Amino acid sequence: MTPDEFNKVATQVQLNIFEKYEDDLNQMYRVPQNDTEYANRVKNIEENLQFFQRTGTIAGANPFTLVPTDIYRLGTVMYKSVELTQYAQRNELMQILKSPLTQPTATFPIYLYENNQLFVYPTSIITPSDVTFSYLKTPADVVWGYSIGALGQFLYASGTSTNFELNISEQTNVITRILAYAGVIINDPTIIQVAQAETQQEEQNSKM
Repeated sequence: MTPDEFNKVATQVQLNIFEKYEDDLNQMYRVPQNDTEYANRVKNIEENLQFFQRTGTIAGANPFTLVPTDIYRLGTVMYKSVELTQYAQRNELMQILKSPLTQPTATFPIYLYENNQLFVYPTSIITPSDVTFSYLKTPADVVWGYSIGALGQFLYASGTSTNFELNISEQTNVITRILAYAGVIINDPTIIQVAQAETQQEEQNSKM
């Protein structure tokens, strides 16, 4: 596997593991958890997600533009450190704004999130610094930086490399998934089968 092939595979593996956290967390919320310090699965998944949790700011006029460019999932939107609990969808917004009973106020604002913009109501809210939000960032692409040695070998270059952003506890998971992709690249069904079996066993163990 060349460095370029590894970079593509490793980036995809990291994204697959990251995207699975949400499904796993949703599933774990529906089953009883123990209160032990290190074996609470909800807590462990949340700890894995903490590597991707960020706080963002906005810019411009209302509708505000979200400044971060690496947003994967928008979390809590805050206005003057108070959570905006009502998220409106476009088909609901007109009905909310028409009714005097549901009109948003500066005390109880609402927001719409579209095309990387926050539409905050009432529109009298115009100060970007008053609005912040939490979000999950998209994992950075994994990069095995390298130079070519005198014999044509790949020499690792730390200065141009980007490591996995996953928790160290995912090391085995990362290796087995990369092996599965490597089996596809070199067309070796045995490697694919062994790696897939190991991955499936790891997933089953994590949910038992």
